[in-house]
Amino acid sequence: MTEGYSFPKAGRLLANGQFRFVYARRLSASDELLVVYTRENGYDYPRLGISIGRRCGNAVARNRLKRLLREAFRQNKHDIAPGFDYVVSMSNQWLKGIAGTEGAKAAVKIMKFEQIRDSFLNLAARITAKRS
Repeated sequence: MTEGYSFPKAGRLLANGQFRFVYARRLSASDELLVVYTRENGYDYPRLGISIGRRCGNAVARNRLKRLLREAFRQNKHDIAPGFDYVVSMSNQWLKGIAGTEGAKAAVKIMKFEQIRDSFLNLAARITAKRS
């Protein structure tokens, strides 16, 4: 995989089987915003998969969440432990705090990149610390 701040296809989880492989390990961490599942991948770089369901709002809101998560991963790859696959989804705690898709759309609009980044980095560090 190329170095730097790129996010090539090799760094992504795309197939359903890849997601199931990570979920099968059941090594996860969560906070009030995100849930991160991880599994060793045998590569010397991390890979990211994003699972955002319809409860998170309409397509515009879900795509914004995915863009924020991808950007947080891309900009901070050097701070994330290599050799792991990460699957990220929104926390049920966050979903319960919003009322329906209209509430989700409003919550996603005011969500800041820094919130997503900090949450993801903290969870990734915590989960790989469990592994060590």
